[in-house]
Amino acid sequence: MLEETHLYREIHEQPEVLTRLIERELASAQVLAESARQRDIQYVVIAARGTSDNAARYAQYLLGGMNGLVVALATPSLFSIYRQPPRLARALVLGISQSGKSPDIVAVLEEARRQGALTGAITNEPASDLARQAEHVINLGAGVERSIAATKTYISALAAIALLSASLRDEPERKAMLQAIREMPGAAAQTLGVNQQVGEIVLRYRYMRECVVIGRGYNYATAFELALKLKELTYTMVEPYSSADFLHGPLAVIEHGFPAIVLAPSGAMLPELVDFMRTLRQRQAELLVISDEAAALEEAHVPLRLPASSPEWLSPITAILPGQLLAMHLAHLRGYDPDHPRGLRKITETV
Repeated sequence: MLEETHLYREIHEQPEVLTRLIERELASAQVLAESARQRDIQYVVIAARGTSDNAARYAQYLLGGMNGLVVALATPSLFSIYRQPPRLARALVLGISQSGKSPDIVAVLEEARRQGALTGAITNEPASDLARQAEHVINLGAGVERSIAATKTYISALAAIALLSASLRDEPERKAMLQAIREMPGAAAQTLGVNQQVGEIVLRYRYMRECVVIGRGYNYATAFELALKLKELTYTMVEPYSSADFLHGPLAVIEHGFPAIVLAPSGAMLPELVDFMRTLRQRQAELLVISDEAAALEEAHVPLRLPASSPEWLSPITAILPGQLLAMHLAHLRGYDPDHPRGLRKITETV
């Protein structure tokens, strides 16, 4: 039964994982934030791969928008293969990795320390090689993730980044952000209530072989993460885009019945996304819309309502949950093993 898989259980563990992280790791985030203030950090470089790379995309928006920091994604091969690392001395260099084992991510932090940069790790393995290279560690504490597809470690990485962002703010903004973060476990639990609905609508997509996932702003990261989950669990060709980038060329692929999944939580991006969906409808796309706003859901052929509204900067924590459920149910419907996608291992070590 699907309910007996590790993936199903781990998806539904996520509210508890968030609660633990917020309770246990706020202090770690605050210590890292204080170090960043003392050293007058002006920019952040993040090294990550796979799902963790999508968490890093979220950090680009959150640390940029809330904290005024320039955030760049590292190019690990410059460190591990080319041996031509950029200058990092005035940066906060963050490594994000579930396992903390990938040699190329470890190499970025090792070089950052050699250059005297401030280093931090966000990982589920506080005794890992990555953690040993970092001055500061935020332990995801998600417990063992047995399903190959990462779910609870992704959500907890987002929450860790949110804790860091809040800790970098001054009062009263810090207090308000922390209060909003503390409400996320409840919002996540409420959002997982769409499980039965997702299990029903997935029948419509049983034979889908290609689609696009659209998000913008804070949920640009969510588009990438949902696309990854659909690819690794259902073997569907899925491409993630921002709505802005999609209009610059990829729009040409849209024809009658072409599936498009649009992430449109309430917030500053909503009006633009509603206009974008109208453009897709004019071209006869098949729209599955994940949103808490009636204006967005009205444009959908298949509306999937987010039952809990969250601040836009925290919405990626809840917006990905229906996507995780969609990928899981579609894999199960197609007869695939949700815990063991073909050709994949839980820990991938790249150089």
